[in-house]
Amino acid sequence: MNGPSMPAGRSSGLTSPALPILFVLAAAVLFGASAPLSKLMLAATDPVVLAALLYLGSGAGMAIVKLGSGAMGKSGAEAPLKRSDAPWLLSALLAGGIMAPMLMMVGLSTTPAAFGALLLNFEAVGTIIIARLMFREAVGRGVWLALVLITAGSMAVSVKDEGGWALSIGALGILAACFLWGLDNNLTRNISAKDPVSTVAIKGVGAGLFGVAFSLVLGRDLPALPGALAAVSVGFVCYGLSMALYIRALRDIGAARTGALFGAAPFIGVLLGLVIFNDPVTAWFVLSFLLTMAGAILLFWEAHGHRHAHALETHEHRHAHDDGHHVHEHGGGTVPHGPHSHVHTHEALDHEHRHAPDLHHRHPH
Repeated sequence: MNGPSMPAGRSSGLTSPALPILFVLAAAVLFGASAPLSKLMLAATDPVVLAALLYLGSGAGMAIVKLGSGAMGKSGAEAPLKRSDAPWLLSALLAGGIMAPMLMMVGLSTTPAAFGALLLNFEAVGTIIIARLMFREAVGRGVWLALVLITAGSMAVSVKDEGGWALSIGALGILAACFLWGLDNNLTRNISAKDPVSTVAIKGVGAGLFGVAFSLVLGRDLPALPGALAAVSVGFVCYGLSMALYIRALRDIGAARTGALFGAAPFIGVLLGLVIFNDPVTAWFVLSFLLTMAGAILLFWEAHGHRHAHALETHEHRHAHDDGHHVHEHGGGTVPHGPHSHVHTHEALDHEHRHAPDLHHRHPH
């Protein structure tokens, strides 16, 4: 199904420039809430067991969402996962679904909740460094500056009058988890064109079942039913929905920019602490808000333009025919309306325009 040359540049379809920003900020809100909520549950649940239940909840919840969308006839709008995606998916599952959450829960068990929330911003650092050094993603000065602003905002919100925090074994465990999640983010970017609900369901169920089995081998006790239900519910909302939104943003703005925006997650975690625990709003908190918002706004407008070549490419992803970039006919000369997914071909093209590293612009720069 060959289409004509793209008139202004290729896009992944269906997405306005602001939508992926909203996706990743929503993901940050949900994930940022996971640190204080997990800290509450750690009082009655083993860290390794809690990590397993959180991921099991994320996977099971998204599997139910997938089954529900299939029952309503909406499952064909996204490209399905294929056997060729397995290496990326399994690698991401190992790094971000098995190793990282265990290190995170063990670290949180010996680390104050606010400090744990602060350290989450190192996921953004890890994501951007890995995106640039390992995957050669285009990362300009605007992205680095936004990362500095968001990281500084996350740090400012945790400043206390009595002094700073000292790194501990628990803190090092959280840092290690964040860098593994950064690796996971970059690995997942390579399958971000595929159905994010299926990706999260497979990662969550796989990591959760492994974690439960590992916990039983270690002789750890599973929590009572109310505690288990609370854990899987938090897992579905704070991990499952967050990961699906994150993957959807990866598709359109790349790992570095998504990771930098996701650096707002620690700020969200501390904000939730203000609401739950009635902590006072300080000058540091106001400064944190301003720095974080400045970084988000900078990323909102960030893009780069240069002459680049698109090779002849055949792939599959969600798109529509009313976006100006996917103009091709289907069987019988029909052109369907609305979102759908199928294998399609883009002709070779050499041109110049402003763009972000979406599905069609992942060239080094």
